[in-house]
This record gives sequence, C-alpha cells and structure tokens, in this order.
Amino acid sequence: MAIFGLWIINKAGGLVYQRNFAEGLAQLTSNEYLVLAGTLHGIHAITSRLSPTEFSSGANVIEGETFKMTIFLTVTGTKFVLLTSLNETIAEHILQRIYEAYSDAVMKNPFHTPEMPVRSEKFESRVGAIIGSGQT
Repeated sequence: MAIFGLWIINKAGGLVYQRNFAEGLAQLTSNEYLVLAGTLHGIHAITSRLSPTEFSSGANVIEGETFKMTIFLTVTGTKFVLLTSLNETIAEHILQRIYEAYSDAVMKNPFHTPEMPVRSEKFESRVGAIIGSGQT
C-alpha cells in the first residue's frame, strides 16, 4: 500500500495545498495541479447532482487503473483528496486525521486567510507524521 499525494481544494475549486509523498504518479507542473484541482471540483459537483438520492455529497472515491483518489468533503466545502494505491484501505481514516490537523494548525491560526494557500510548518509536520504512520 502506498500514499502518493494529498491535495486540499477550497470551496471555489482552487488548490490551496498539494504535497507528494511517494513516487508513482506523473510529475506535474504547479499549473497542471491547479487545472486538475478545478476539474476534480467540477466532477465532484456533477456527481452530487447526478445522485439518485436527494442529498448526496458527490463522489467519495474515484479509481483509475493504478491508483485511487479518496475525497473527504467538509461542511464548509473544502475537499481533502488523498491519492493512494488501489489496495489502500485506511484512506478515509487518514483524511479524517489530516482534517483534524488542518483544523488545529491552519484554521485556528489567526494569521491564516481562509481560501488561501496553506503555509504552516505545524501542519506540514503533522501531515508528515500522519502519512508516515499510514505508509506500509
């Protein structure tokens, strides 16, 4: 099992955090990551509208041939996306822990502006510890 990367997408579809953890995915430019985040934001909105049930939060997992994207949507509309190998089984748990770290280290920081890129050493170190414990 491998964790390849983490994205945080704000409620407008902008990429506010991106970090790679393992080799295996194509290396992209920062502009390509921004385009992918916006595209995923749109796909997520479409899947929530296509649901046969009235209240759907949209896609939770998108699988490719060699990896999967697990999406955690917060009540504020922020999306946490974890890119993992197909056999990763604890992605939802890891995303929950990352969200808790984000709430503590980023959102409680009086100098952080919501919807702007995340620049927090405390958050970086907590994410590293969480992902490190999830890698096998």
